[in-house]
Amino acid sequence: MPEQQAKFQIGQIIHHKLFDYTGVIFDVDPSFQGSDDWYEQVARSCPPKDEPWYQVLVHQAVHSTYVAEQNLEDCHTPGKIAHPLADQIFGEFDGKRYRLRQQSH
Repeated sequence: MPEQQAKFQIGQIIHHKLFDYTGVIFDVDPSFQGSDDWYEQVARSCPPKDEPWYQVLVHQAVHSTYVAEQNLEDCHTPGKIAHPLADQIFGEFDGKRYRLRQQSH
């Protein structure tokens, strides 16, 4: 089955539908890239592996999550994300989304 186009983009503020948190996407996988053991233990809603998955910095937390697209939605009131890695990964926040920090060579 062909991989689907990702609905969300890096820097976008999202809301997790099941766990009611907001965060910012910092990486996108076109399909699930974790282990079968992790999926069995953590992905209790059994989301599809052949759809996009996202790495998310969780607002007001120190951890990140790996989330299936079906569990995310647009955040209707986006704001800056309070996370210790946000300023290292992202530069400007324009009120709706973050821009990736430019890599120095």
